[in-house]
Amino acid sequence: MSGWMGGSELAALRALLDRHVVGHDEAKAALLLGLVCREHVYLEGPPGSAKTRMAEIAARGSELDFFFYQMHRDTRLAELVGDVVLERRPLAASPGDPEPRGERIHQKIEPGGLLLAQVCVLDDISRAPGEALNVLLRILNERKFGDAPIPLLSAIATSNPMRDEYYNEPLDPANMDRFGIQLSVGSLVGSSEPELARSLLDRFVDGEVEEQPVLEPVCDRGLFDRLFARLGKVPVPEPVRQALLQFLHVLVRDYDCNETNALLTDRSFLVKSVKLLRGSALMAGREAVEAGDLDVLRWMTTFRVPAEVHAQVPEILERVKEKYR
Repeated sequence: MSGWMGGSELAALRALLDRHVVGHDEAKAALLLGLVCREHVYLEGPPGSAKTRMAEIAARGSELDFFFYQMHRDTRLAELVGDVVLERRPLAASPGDPEPRGERIHQKIEPGGLLLAQVCVLDDISRAPGEALNVLLRILNERKFGDAPIPLLSAIATSNPMRDEYYNEPLDPANMDRFGIQLSVGSLVGSSEPELARSLLDRFVDGEVEEQPVLEPVCDRGLFDRLFARLGKVPVPEPVRQALLQFLHVLVRDYDCNETNALLTDRSFLVKSVKLLRGSALMAGREAVEAGDLDVLRWMTTFRVPAEVHAQVPEILERVKEKYR
């Protein structure tokens, strides 16, 4: 996706990410796309692969209210949404007795954490107990707590790979589908581009990258509000619509993706995908979606189709784009 940030108002924020994080170009672009489209992002990768660092730099550099929480087996919902407080409330007076008689103790949540954040990072989400996780994901999906709306733009959930040594369990398909963007993030040490590992080493040795950087914001919430207001007005031409449907048809017909082995939901691929296509165009500084924007679909299929099918997605997209270009 050459020219990804060309002419975009987000260029300064992307430059900030590049200054403090080596490599991980796709994850950086995906995080910014999540903020623009107000979609949640799921990043899976080994410890120490800059998942949380990228999310925090994107939030701090945008002057957005940021909340970080590391999940664990005993996570309680109150730890995510604020403090539980007790209030004394007088009992209502009766018609024949205008004086209140007694009181009762009422429990409520004093909003905090996730309820006040514009960006939140839910680290090790696969370790969260089901009771807290189900309520949490409903809050993320509805962007409200009870009847009260919350200011959340995007939640970034991170997880270690699904292997026994990490003592974690995969999210069930319905919960995974809450995250419109999904990526697998690798370490630079194991990368096929060894020059990236050398670049990170040299930059830390030379003092060009700080482990705990003091960040000066390069944009603010207003930028994302303006971009989101423009999002729904970006045209999606008929050939792009046909190409999107053809891509899904190929996955189902030629690669046997169905409800038993894949998660190709209407909510994600007929609704959220349109937002991501429009966001891709905005980030590239264009006024309409083009066939090249379909490349963002590979950030949707990472954990929604079998791994061997996902490996073929770039090739499938190239064939589909060529047909409808």
